[in-house]
Amino acid sequence: MTDTPAPRHVPDRLDKPLSSAIFSWEALLVVIAVLIFAVNSLASPYFLDPWSLSDLTFNFTEKGLIALAMALLIISGEIDLSVAAIVALASTMMGMAVQAGAGTPVLVAIGVVTGLGCGAFNGLLVTRLGLPSIVVTIGTMSLFRGIAFIILGDQAYKGYPESFAFFGQGYVWWVFSFELALFLLAALVYWFVLHRTSFGRRVFAIGNNSVACQFSGVRVDRIKFILFCLTGLMSGIASVLITSRLGSTRPSIAQGYELEAITMVVLGGVSILGGAGSILGVVLAAFIMGLVTFGLGLLNVPGIVMSIFIGLLLIIVIALPIVWRRLREGRFA
Repeated sequence: MTDTPAPRHVPDRLDKPLSSAIFSWEALLVVIAVLIFAVNSLASPYFLDPWSLSDLTFNFTEKGLIALAMALLIISGEIDLSVAAIVALASTMMGMAVQAGAGTPVLVAIGVVTGLGCGAFNGLLVTRLGLPSIVVTIGTMSLFRGIAFIILGDQAYKGYPESFAFFGQGYVWWVFSFELALFLLAALVYWFVLHRTSFGRRVFAIGNNSVACQFSGVRVDRIKFILFCLTGLMSGIASVLITSRLGSTRPSIAQGYELEAITMVVLGGVSILGGAGSILGVVLAAFIMGLVTFGLGLLNVPGIVMSIFIGLLLIIVIALPIVWRRLREGRFA
């Protein structure tokens, strides 16, 4: 007797594109966002005001910009915990420049270049010396923030030009802020890079098996160095936005941003182990985080409670896929 060959399995995204989209993680995030939006609109009569919704976007755009670059880095199997400290250092450099009389273009350049330099420094330590990224960025997190505290102490830099305020407080049309426009444009660029270019395919491949990529001729270290530079660059851009919005610089600026950015990335469906994720999920997660924090703010919930919620949310979204996979394996076994 001859064995009958088993039928070839066709992945869901090829034979059931509609069902695959409906039951995707991104679809679940859309449902969650709609539910949170409805709850907020019922909980506070001020939530549906157009200007209140505009203010909502300031809760996540700066962190969301960092999360876009962080998503690519985590997909590649690395992480950067120093992003908030990079924001603080870049803001401090801009504060020093404004005290010397620098104008708006120079301030923006200093913030962006400082962030890019810090990201390149992290990338060199990881790719050239072969150090674990989590250890390196914990160290540079203390280093960058420490430099800001040494320069400023308990003081603050103020006196930024009026034109500089546009980046963090300006609007491009009606209630559509410049920060939101920049975030959506950056999201479109990162989506194209990750999902429609060979560079993005290499990022996914490195996250799944970096050793195999090296033997296949992929320049793993170069790509990881670029990703660290991108993360530093986005942190520098975020420093320009937050400094412009606040109109001052303190060494404690952006404290906790690294936790919220990582939560956005993981909540967006990016595997913390690398090799999987999407930019659309990160964008939806950023909106959800903004809805939650803004809604809690309208209800006068203390900031420490928001921090507790974000910490619990990070634990849940990391543990949930693992628990679900184990339940499925036990069921099929």
